[in-house]
Amino acid sequence: MKHLSVFAAVLICALAVTANAQDNRVFDWTPANAETITMESASLHAGRVYHPAAGGGNLHVGIESRYPVTIAMAWADEWNAAMQYPDAPLNFSFLCIKEHVTSTIYECHLPSERPMIITFRDERRPEKPVISAISVILGPGARQFIPTSDVHIQYYSWNCVDNCILPEFHWRRILNEKYEVTVAPKVYSLMTPDHDEQELSVKIKSPIPLTVALLPSHLADQVYDKTVSLTDALNQTGCKERGVQKMSFNCTFNVANGSQTLFILPDITFSEHKKANVEVNTVKCVEHCYLLSSPPNP
Repeated sequence: MKHLSVFAAVLICALAVTANAQDNRVFDWTPANAETITMESASLHAGRVYHPAAGGGNLHVGIESRYPVTIAMAWADEWNAAMQYPDAPLNFSFLCIKEHVTSTIYECHLPSERPMIITFRDERRPEKPVISAISVILGPGARQFIPTSDVHIQYYSWNCVDNCILPEFHWRRILNEKYEVTVAPKVYSLMTPDHDEQELSVKIKSPIPLTVALLPSHLADQVYDKTVSLTDALNQTGCKERGVQKMSFNCTFNVANGSQTLFILPDITFSEHKKANVEVNTVKCVEHCYLLSSPPNP
């Protein structure tokens, strides 16, 4: 007891792990879409735009080219600005530059969430002089460069490849009651943990101070039957609060802890009728629960 896959090999995102479940999933790069582009001598081609999550991410692309190419990542906004103003001088900031490529797995870590675009430049010298303006490089006059070179681009995605189905957990309310406080303890048989580190939340609102404790059910029965003192029982649990009038607290339980009972007892004597509110929520398995580890034999 104790208190993305993003399309086309874009990024390794922060993966949301199902609450409190041991995550045995295995991830790897898997083929996604592919394309083949035809490039002229000294021409420039833009591939896919990558939209990293906050903090950036990784990409993984397979490249096969007839003639050597240079691969680099450019900021998408800079590239778009160049497309919008084709007569302006080229002004790109490149990352992860890899030259003289004919066959490779190209990888790059994108540093932030700022979108980037993958670019390819044919390294052959043009057969005729070329003006550096982008309108000449990418415009209708590009047909002047011969011969052509086919570049095959295989994009990859970061996907789960093994143990991909996990138990799913959600918060569920298992108790919500307004009851009359008496000198006798109030006892609720709540739950048996279905997974280790199962979280449980208790909310209490009372006009008088109460002792609230989660006890193993067999121990709560002994307290109720007065075969074990409340003090001894409380010494055997870490999930307890004294003098509670308005409070929320959380505890966690393992499967080996067994069934749990909520035990509530007033801390003072009183004569008038008093009512208290108690609400208990816990994280329960709701899907694929057959994948949970079986509880140990008693």
